[in-house]
Amino acid sequence: MSTYSKRKRDSAQSNGNYTRPSRNKGRSFSGGDRAFSRSSFRGQRRSPRRGNGNTGERIHESRFISKAIAGEDTAPINLLHAFEDFEIDSRIKRNVTKRGYVTPTPIQDQVIPHILQGRDIVGIADTGTGKTGAFLIPLLHKVMQNREERVLVLVPTRELAQQIEKEYRGFAAGLGLFSSCLVGGANISPQLRGLRQKPCMVIGTPGRVKDLIERKALDLQHFRTVVLDEADRMLDMGFVHEMRRILSLMPNTRQTLFFSATISSDIRKLVGEFLNDPIHISVKTSDTAKTVDQDVVRLGGRDKITVLQELLLQPDFGKVLVFGRTKRNVERLAKDLVRGGFKAASIHGNKTQNNRQRALDSFKKGQVQVLVATDVAARGIDVVEVTHVINYELPATYNDYIHRIGRTGRAGKRGKALTFVA
Repeated sequence: MSTYSKRKRDSAQSNGNYTRPSRNKGRSFSGGDRAFSRSSFRGQRRSPRRGNGNTGERIHESRFISKAIAGEDTAPINLLHAFEDFEIDSRIKRNVTKRGYVTPTPIQDQVIPHILQGRDIVGIADTGTGKTGAFLIPLLHKVMQNREERVLVLVPTRELAQQIEKEYRGFAAGLGLFSSCLVGGANISPQLRGLRQKPCMVIGTPGRVKDLIERKALDLQHFRTVVLDEADRMLDMGFVHEMRRILSLMPNTRQTLFFSATISSDIRKLVGEFLNDPIHISVKTSDTAKTVDQDVVRLGGRDKITVLQELLLQPDFGKVLVFGRTKRNVERLAKDLVRGGFKAASIHGNKTQNNRQRALDSFKKGQVQVLVATDVAARGIDVVEVTHVINYELPATYNDYIHRIGRTGRAGKRGKALTFVA
């Protein structure tokens, strides 16, 4: 039976990356003694850029070890508002209350008043901290004040777009305000029909939004508010040209909301291009959530799939998200787990939209124990009860690692993240 490493993080290594000399420096990544090449990511869209401090780095295994801090998630936070205090339409407040929201999260507490004032925003917050509600609630009020107002929300993945639209429908219930979700990998005909209803909220991925613009189905001159959510991920996925093109088609006088889990020189450059005198709000406390217990699993020459299966048989492994590098590896691993008697499903870019949604729904409902995914699913999966994230194959960058493990330890619950190393 596999055991977790008990080695504590070396304080001399915990504040930086460990780089080992290599003939392939800048082209391969490793954790521990294992390395893999950028070619492993063939089929996943990635930016060719360099120099952001993450792409091409070697990740020392000490960065995968961190104990959750007892009581961190229950520490008192000095909030300035309750949802009832915000100057938003009473019908929206009722929907917020029906969804069980009483006290805003820190990002909601600080951002909502500025959005209501019409200011541009740069919001930096840890994953799973309520960023979606932070922009949907005040923007719904903005639309209620002017039914001609239209809002564009750009996100990196289909799953995140669908999650945001689901949240929107809850906040907008009974208000008669339509939304449209524009994502690739899905039938475009219903999306075309939806746009003809002139939805006030359009949520989409850059590629599909650009496609619909080129088809003359979407005219951005009528949109005076844009949200760039998970902007760092869109940059990492190589969507920067689409983002620039889309924003160039919008009115110069607009409200722009920019949300990211990380900040870099490239992100700052985009902020300078897209936003006008923005308010900068950061409630980010650390790179990784303090509610996530992080450790490594040392293989020591043992068969990798056997080690994974032994872990999954342990009673505390309830709902488990397993990450692989490539679509092919993810599909193969899911099938191997099913053959081994486990309830497992996969989610990756080669799956049709319906199959991806079916796998995600089965995972949420507990019909499958294990969801095996590529990094396309690192954002947009919002499942509170994920007990474990397992990095079966190493992430390309430390930012990818952060986004992977952010799928557990959400909404005040504790989670565990395990990374396989040789």
